[in-house]
Amino acid sequence: MTGETRAGARLPTLEDVARVAGVSRATVSRVVNGIRNVDPQLHEVVWHAVEVTGYVPNRAARSLVTRRTGTIALVVSDAEDHDDDPFMSRFFADPFFGRVVGGLMSVLRPLGLQLALQLVGTQPARVRLVGDLRQGQADGAVVLSLHPQDSLPGLMADAGLAAVLIGRPATPLPLSYVDVANDSGAALAADHLVARGCQRIGMISGPVDVPASQDRIGGFRRAMARHGYPYVPSIAGNFTHDSGEQAMHLLHRQHPTLDGIFVANDLMAQGALVALREAGRRVPDEVAVIGFDDSSAALAARPPLTTIRHPLEDMAAESARLLLARIDDPELRVTSVIFDPNLVQRRSA
Repeated sequence: MTGETRAGARLPTLEDVARVAGVSRATVSRVVNGIRNVDPQLHEVVWHAVEVTGYVPNRAARSLVTRRTGTIALVVSDAEDHDDDPFMSRFFADPFFGRVVGGLMSVLRPLGLQLALQLVGTQPARVRLVGDLRQGQADGAVVLSLHPQDSLPGLMADAGLAAVLIGRPATPLPLSYVDVANDSGAALAADHLVARGCQRIGMISGPVDVPASQDRIGGFRRAMARHGYPYVPSIAGNFTHDSGEQAMHLLHRQHPTLDGIFVANDLMAQGALVALREAGRRVPDEVAVIGFDDSSAALAARPPLTTIRHPLEDMAAESARLLLARIDDPELRVTSVIFDPNLVQRRSA
């Protein structure tokens, strides 16, 4: 299709796309309308033809036919109001969130679906969001709930919305979720530190009321007990670099001979390495450090972090698949998918 045709007599049509793609008009219609019983390879061929021809799907007409928007919401529900920080600096600074977006888009993009980010930090904002979703502003939502008292998952369950959580909810709910076996990952860290010969081992945990933190704390303590260590000194951080640095300073003052540290995420472990360096402790010669996540922070740390891989991209992709299945069939039973972690060894331990 030439530029003259696009700007002149008529706009590109479904028939033009079908001719370029070498498929039927019906196949093109199913793809651009988001109907998913089409071979994934044909999706790629059709969307390439859409790009070549310059065809613009009529989203308003599509919504009338399918009652769908072609949009999935990624909802980040936090404990703080972000009205004075509309870009939510934490969201863009923390590698956790970027990995989630990447995993979601790996599933949504080939289907021609859009991702809309929603940030909520107050109860009125949560209530408004549920109302907007009930009114059809998105076909469903993937939810990151960042604090254990969050009412949003319960509101979504009560409203019967199509939603999937990333991370186990603090309270059991009739919503599907994906998670990593946090307890097993923490146990891998304990096993590795003991196998290295560490004998005075401490922990920097996440917030003690967060389900993921609770699982990592419990998994680490149980594994250490199996190795004959009934007590592990611990300081809680809040998953940020600064909190890890502060927790490490305090833990080191209280226990200056520690020779092994498990830190419940990579950002805090980065901060812990700074504190150890300031205390004159050499890593890993004098003290070994293991993080959790295998995020970009692990590679940026000095020395690079040995860490427990949290397969966030895979988890996010699975949450998208679960959500699309729920949208297609609202009667599907809710389910949970738990991913196995593994230890990634680098120089810090």
